[in-house]
Amino acid sequence: MMFEWFNVILVIFLIVCAIAVERTKDLLAAVIIFASYSLFMSVLWLLLAAPDIALTEAAIGAGVTTLLFLVVISRTTRMEK
Repeated sequence: MMFEWFNVILVIFLIVCAIAVERTKDLLAAVIIFASYSLFMSVLWLLLAAPDIALTEAAIGAGVTTLLFLVVISRTTRMEK
């Protein structure tokens, strides 16, 4: 019973993160929110008894993709309005 509530809380947090990434204007904030989304998604996969997918999500989603986004943001310039 407790794990079901925890899963529901994780899913709600994932939905909030997805909406926050879509609505934020700052690219760095969006990358940080996306990384937290990936980490919580990997926890959810682990609770759903899929450790291989959880490990892949943590490594690729939260690790490599976040690093790639940060490198791209650091190499671009911002245009002032």
